[in-house]
Amino acid sequence: MIPTSHPSPEEMARLTARMLLEIGAVHFNAEEPFTLASGLPSPTYIDCRKLISHPRIRSTLMDFLTVTVMRNAGFEAFDNIAGGETAGIPFAAMVAERMALPMTYVRKKPKGYGRNARIEGEMTEGQRVLLVEDLTTDGGSKLSFVDAIRETGASCAHTAVIFHYGIFPQTEKTLGDHGVSLHALCTWWDV
Repeated sequence: MIPTSHPSPEEMARLTARMLLEIGAVHFNAEEPFTLASGLPSPTYIDCRKLISHPRIRSTLMDFLTVTVMRNAGFEAFDNIAGGETAGIPFAAMVAERMALPMTYVRKKPKGYGRNARIEGEMTEGQRVLLVEDLTTDGGSKLSFVDAIRETGASCAHTAVIFHYGIFPQTEKTLGDHGVSLHALCTWWDV
């Protein structure tokens, strides 16, 4: 179902940050930095995967993410919602349900058996695909997923995440240079 009323982007960012803090998804460790998916060390780690265990918060944030994407990209901008393996898959399924669109997912690399595919589900040439992930640091893994989507003949000009660190200045430029717009509910500055 597409939500018909929603708070401002600033209020959604504030509420998203509050919910992430409330469920203990924000971790700090100055002595032993976390290694992010980008390979960068960080004294903080945001564990959006915890959201799948909190249905009320999860549902609210998926409404927010759906509204954010539709507000920024358009109401009829997509034909398919793709989740990035692994953390993006449940969030892509929930966004696809809300937007009444097919859902697929993108593997980091082929399994090595069966169809040996990176795309699971049906994605066809010409489809406009939204890539959904839990978060982004430098955008590197998003580009790998986008490339796999584009190899099918589909297009992917948008990625949506719950959390964007927002402290790595090259992220949006890297994605933009690749023709991808980033839509995020909140950043480190909101937390």
